[in-house]
Amino acid sequence: MNFEIKQLKSSDILLMRDLLDCFGTEFNEPDTYQEKQPSDRYLGELLDSSTFIAMIAWAENRVVGGLTAYELKKVEQTRSEIYIYDLAVKESFRRKGIATALIDSLKPIAKERNAWVIFVQADLGDEPAIQLYSKLGVREEVLHFDIAIAPQ
Repeated sequence: MNFEIKQLKSSDILLMRDLLDCFGTEFNEPDTYQEKQPSDRYLGELLDSSTFIAMIAWAENRVVGGLTAYELKKVEQTRSEIYIYDLAVKESFRRKGIATALIDSLKPIAKERNAWVIFVQADLGDEPAIQLYSKLGVREEVLHFDIAIAPQ
């Protein structure tokens, strides 16, 4: 299968919206990713940000997957970490090396930004993600906590 990996920039707002649609479908979270998308201005500013990275996989003239990541500048040393926030590939395009290619394409960007590691979280029970990330990196057992900003 032929596919291309592309890093998005501020002029790629429509592709960013396609990526958000992909995330909504593949994560089964349309209310999070599709129904309340930000304005073009917001997405453009985000894509221009020095701490945000968005990449897509392009095949058959459409977005078939992608990832978003954030650069986290560290305080203890002059270096960064890259956190993969979302990564998805459309179901009919899975197991073709697209997710691995997306992560591999992120590595030179991380190196350019003086990052020492790329990290990602996977939900318990998401075996395809756990298998992929185990193949590419070292697994750590951690706990994740969401802390509410306001009483709910």
